Amino acid sequence: MPKNSKVVKRELDDEVIESVKDLLSNEDSADDAFKKSELIVDVQEEKDIDVEEESEVEDERPAWNSKLQYILAQVGFSVGLGNVWRFPYLCQKNGGGAYLLPYLILLLVIGIPLFFLELSVGQRIRRGSIGVWNYISPKLGGIGFASCVVCFFVALYYNVIIGWSLFYFSQSFQQPLPWDQCPLVKNASHTFVEPECEKSSATTYYWYREALNISSSISESGGLNWKMTVCLLAAWVVVCLAMIKGIQSSGKIMYFSSLFPYVVLICFLIRALLLNGSVDGIRHMFTPKLEMMLEPKVWREAATQVFFALGLGFGGVIAFSSYNKRDNNCHFDAILVSFINFFTSVLATLVVFAVLGFKANVISEKCIAENSKVIIKLLKMGDISRDIIPHHINLSAVTAEDYHLVYDIIQKVKEEEFSALHLNSCQTEDELNKAVQGTGLAFIAFTEAMTHFPASPFWSVMFFLMLVNLGLGSMFGTIEGIITPVVDTFKVRKEILTVICCFLAFCIGLIFVQRSGNYFVTMFDDYSATLPLLIVVILENIAVSFVYGIDKFMEDLKDMLGFAPNRYYYYMWKYISPLMLLSLLIASVVNMGLSPPGYNAWIEDKASEEFLSYPTWGLVVCILLMVLAILPVPAVFIIRHCNLIDNSSGNLASVTYKRGRVLKEPVNLEGDDASLIHGKISSEMSSPNFGKNIYRKQSGSPTLDTAPNGRYGIGYLMADMPDMPESDL
Repeated sequence: MPKNSKVVKRELDDEVIESVKDLLSNEDSADDAFKKSELIVDVQEEKDIDVEEESEVEDERPAWNSKLQYILAQVGFSVGLGNVWRFPYLCQKNGGGAYLLPYLILLLVIGIPLFFLELSVGQRIRRGSIGVWNYISPKLGGIGFASCVVCFFVALYYNVIIGWSLFYFSQSFQQPLPWDQCPLVKNASHTFVEPECEKSSATTYYWYREALNISSSISESGGLNWKMTVCLLAAWVVVCLAMIKGIQSSGKIMYFSSLFPYVVLICFLIRALLLNGSVDGIRHMFTPKLEMMLEPKVWREAATQVFFALGLGFGGVIAFSSYNKRDNNCHFDAILVSFINFFTSVLATLVVFAVLGFKANVISEKCIAENSKVIIKLLKMGDISRDIIPHHINLSAVTAEDYHLVYDIIQKVKEEEFSALHLNSCQTEDELNKAVQGTGLAFIAFTEAMTHFPASPFWSVMFFLMLVNLGLGSMFGTIEGIITPVVDTFKVRKEILTVICCFLAFCIGLIFVQRSGNYFVTMFDDYSATLPLLIVVILENIAVSFVYGIDKFMEDLKDMLGFAPNRYYYYMWKYISPLMLLSLLIASVVNMGLSPPGYNAWIEDKASEEFLSYPTWGLVVCILLMVLAILPVPAVFIIRHCNLIDNSSGNLASVTYKRGRVLKEPVNLEGDDASLIHGKISSEMSSPNFGKNIYRKQSGSPTLDTAPNGRYGIGYLMADMPDMPESDL
C-alpha cells in the first residue's frame, strides 16, 4: 500500500473537514475559488477506518511554467544525436533528396498520428506510462513497465555517448587540436610516425587509441578506461542535478539545451557555406536517385527513423504531456514538434554535407598535388610521353579540372599498363560516397574536417558542446520516462528515486567504459530498443483503438480539446498505423535474422575495422536484452488475468480538505489505475470524467470511495488554486 494512503486524524480545527458530507454541507457560498472545484464521488461500501496522527501530505502534481518550456522539452527529447549522425547517413544512402519523400509520407502515416496519441493519453489521464496503460486496461499495464525497462537500457549507453562528447569537448581547448597530426615515436636511433596512425588517419587513431584505447574484441575487457570513467560520472552528475526536482529543474535547463544546438547548427552552416567545396557536398546530398524509392529497404529504414526520431514508446512523451493542463491543444503540439524535428534533420543534413564537401575538397586537392608529382616523375623517366600532355597545363600548379583532363588522357593512352602507374582519380564524389554514420561521423569525419577550419578549436568546442546538449535533451526525456511512472505508481520521493536511478545506471554503465566498452554500446544500440519499442508502440495503438475503443477515445479528445480531431486520425489509429507497424516489425525481424549478429572490431595490427561475430555469451546477452525489455507485458497480463496476487483490501478512502486544498490521498488503493497489483479489470473502468456533476454521499459516513473513473473523487481542479493544473489523486 502506498505510504501516502493513510487516513488523517480528525482535528478540532474547524478549517479541516474529513467527511465528504460535512465538506459539502459546510461549503462557503462566498468562496468563489471553492465553487470552481469539482467533487466526484461514487459510493459503494463503508467500513471503519484506523486513524493516525500527523500524516497530512499534500500531493499536487507539478506543471510546466509555460507552454514554451513544454514545447522545448518535447523538442529536446525528440531531437537528438540521431538527427545529426543518422538522418544524413540514411539520406545519402537511400537516394539523396528522393529519400525525403518516403520520410515525409511515413511521418504523416506513422509519426504524427502515434505522437498525437501518446500526447493525448498522457494529457488526458495525467499519469506516466505505467499509470496510463493500467488505466486503459490493467491487463496491459505491462506496456508501461516495458517502456521503463527500455528507457533504462537506452539511458545506460546513451549517457556514455554524452561522456565521449564531454571528453572531446575538454580536449578542444588546444591549438592545434590533439587529433590534428599523428603522434611521433622516438627510439634510440630515430623518430618516426606512429605506425597504427600512419596506416589509418590522425582522427581515427585518436578516437580508437587515445580516447577509447579500444581492445581488439568484445571478449578482451582490458580494464576500465579511467578518462572515460570520469567523463561518464560527470555526465550522470549533470543528468541527476538537472532531473532531481523533475520538470521544475529540468524545464528551466531546456531553454539552453534545446535552443543552443540550433544556434550552433546555423553558425556551422553559414561558416561551411563560405568554404570551398561545401556547395558540392550539398549538391551531392540532394541529387535525387528516384529509382531507389522503389526499394522496400528504403521505406523500412525511413519508417524506423521516423519511429525513433519522435521518441515513440519510450514513455518520455507521455510523461512530459502528463504535466499539461487538460485543455491544452496537444494536436497542435504533435504537428509542431514533428515538423520541428523534420526541419532539424534537414538542417543537420545541410550542415553535415557542407562540412563533408569541404573535407572532400581538401582531400581531393591533397590527392591531386601528390599524383601530379607522380606524373612529373613518370614524364622524367619516360614512362609517359610529354606529347600527350596539353601544352597549357602546368603540372606544378595544376587545377582540379586540368588534372582530371590529364588523368583521362593517360588512362586512354595506357589502357593495359595504366593500373601499374598507381594514379588516383582524386574525385570529390568518391570521398562523398563514403557513407559514415554514428560515432564515425561525429568523432572521426567531422573532427577531421574541423582541423582544416580557421580557428579550429573554437568550432570544435561549439560542435561538441552541441552534441552534449542534444544528448542531454534526449536524456531528460528518457529519465523522465522512468521517474514519472514509478513515482506515480509507487509514491516514492522523486529526489531519492532520481539519485538512486542515476547512481545505479552509472554503476552498470561501467561496462561501457572498459576498453571493450564501445562494442557493448553497439550491442545495446542494436538489440535493447528496436524490437521491444516496436512491440510497445503496437500494443499502445491496439490498447487505445480496440481495448479502450477508438470511438470513445475520439469523444474524449473532443471533450478535452474543445473540437473534434480530423477523421483522418480515426482511420490511421484503427487501420493504417497498426498495419504499418506490424509490417515494420516483421521487416525488422527478418532483417535481424538475415544480418549476422556481430560488431566491427578495431584491429590494432591492421589499423582498420573488421567484422567479428559475437561469442556465445554475447548472443545470450543480445537475446536477454530483448526478452527482459518485453517481459513485463506478458508477466503483468498473466498476473492480472489469473489473479495470481490476492486482492483482499477494502475499497475505501478518506479525504482531508483544508481551505480548498486536498491534503491526503485515499486509503486502500483498490481500483487505482496507477497501481500494478490493485487494479480494476478493464470492464469496470471508464474514461476520466471531467464533467460538472457532483455526486453527494447519502449517509453520514466519513469515508469516501473511488470516483466513477477509478480515481479518487476530489480534485482535478484545486479550489484555492484555479490556475493549478488538474491533480489526479
